Amino acid sequence: MKRAIILLNGEPYRGEIRADSAGSDDVRVYCCDGAYAWAKDKIKIDENLGDYDSLDYLPEPPPAEIYPSEKDYTDGELALMRAIGAGYGDIEIYGGGGKRDDHFIGNLHLLYQAERAGVRAVLITNYCRIFAASGLVGLGGVVGKTVSIVPFGGDAHIMESRGFRYPLPETFKYGSTLGISNVITAENAQFRTEGTVLVFINCEA
Repeated sequence: MKRAIILLNGEPYRGEIRADSAGSDDVRVYCCDGAYAWAKDKIKIDENLGDYDSLDYLPEPPPAEIYPSEKDYTDGELALMRAIGAGYGDIEIYGGGGKRDDHFIGNLHLLYQAERAGVRAVLITNYCRIFAASGLVGLGGVVGKTVSIVPFGGDAHIMESRGFRYPLPETFKYGSTLGISNVITAENAQFRTEGTVLVFINCEA
């Protein structure tokens, strides 16, 4: 599956970003505006985009288009729409946490937008991995990790689940914190949800 990487101007990502085939048709790296300052020496960037209200110089490669600062979409949403439009079905987003909390909430909505479009998108911060999901959700390779599941956009009904320390309730009420801080106890942990949820996988434990 074609993979895209989107770099945002939030808290700089401290870990390694793997894009072994960056520059090919299989992996493409989009860098949004001020993210260039922290990402330029970390990964090869294929396309820069944004309104450049957060960077006082033009990056390399030069952006094909500079958007007006007064626009309807964030730079992150423009990058997501471009990646989805180009057929990338697996998207990783870095630098989307920290700094402005309103942008972080907006970035969670980008995950929802991707999920509704049938695209797998994950927001990777220095602390956790976050993705939106509905239907059958598998959680492999995270035994012992702290996982939080919260409804997004409305109530979520859990049809089945296994591999959690604390059984998932039949319904996650939108606006409740009931799904915060569960723990994965089995390699084949999974659940099935009717309604969209956000899944937060703690990177530390």
